[in-house]
Formats: sequence, C-alpha cells, structure tokens
Amino acid sequence: MLREDTPPLVDIDGWLASAVTSLEELRGSVVVVEFWTFGCYNCKNRIPYTQDLYAMYKDQGLEIVGIHSPEFGYEREVANIEQAMVDLGVTWPVVLDTDRRTFREWQGRPAYWPRTYVVDKQGRIRFDHIGEGAYEELFQVVGYLLSESA
Repeated sequence: MLREDTPPLVDIDGWLASAVTSLEELRGSVVVVEFWTFGCYNCKNRIPYTQDLYAMYKDQGLEIVGIHSPEFGYEREVANIEQAMVDLGVTWPVVLDTDRRTFREWQGRPAYWPRTYVVDKQGRIRFDHIGEGAYEELFQVVGYLLSESA
C-alpha cells in the first residue's frame, strides 16, 4: 500500500553533497529516495541504474536523495561514506541516517537495503521497490511523473 504522504527524516546526522536540509525543500520536484549502505552488495549493484536515471532526467527536474543507513560500524564513519560516494560515483545528495531512525520510520519492520521510492511533486509516494530490479518500471514512473503538471 502506498502512503499518501512522505514520512519525515528522523534525527538525521546531516547531509553530504547538498545544500538541501530537508525533503520539504524538494516539494514540487519528483524525488527518488533510495535507502542504501555502501557495504551492501545489492546497493552497489543498483547504483549504475540510479546514475543512468539521474543523467537522463536531472535536467528535467528530477532530484535523487540517497539515505545512507549503515548496517555495520565501519559504514557509520563519515569519511568512509564520503570515500564510498567517490568510489561508487554517487553524485546526488546523501542523508546521514546513522541510527537508522528514518530507515525504520519509512519502512517499518522488517526494513531492507536497497529500497527505492519515488515521491511525486505533491509529496506522495508513487513507487516503492525493495532490492534490485524493476528498473524499467522505475524509469517509466519517473518519466510519467515529470511530465505531469505541477
């Protein structure tokens, strides 16, 4: 079941690669929200598709926000996250969700890495996918939502 509203970011530890400080600032844009952690094999496999999506649609107003929710201690260190962003080619804003509070707020239990949501211009979740795959559907949903009137 898709929610009518976007859950909040809960007790985050900041943002990387962004002047944005909240999801509310992105209202009016289509936003892909991806929960990930850099040590996750499936998360790493998903990144090239996110890069392609961003390259295809960023000039049309797409925003991507990665919410880094670490599974292991070494994934909590900001320097490690920043290096992983460089190594993996993550060029979009990343929220630091060190204690996974936002992870649980959005997903409940159980929660998964990676998990991808698409939020429409009005702040409603219109797509939700767990794990790898559903790339064609993701691209179609984003394209459709970007073409909708604000």
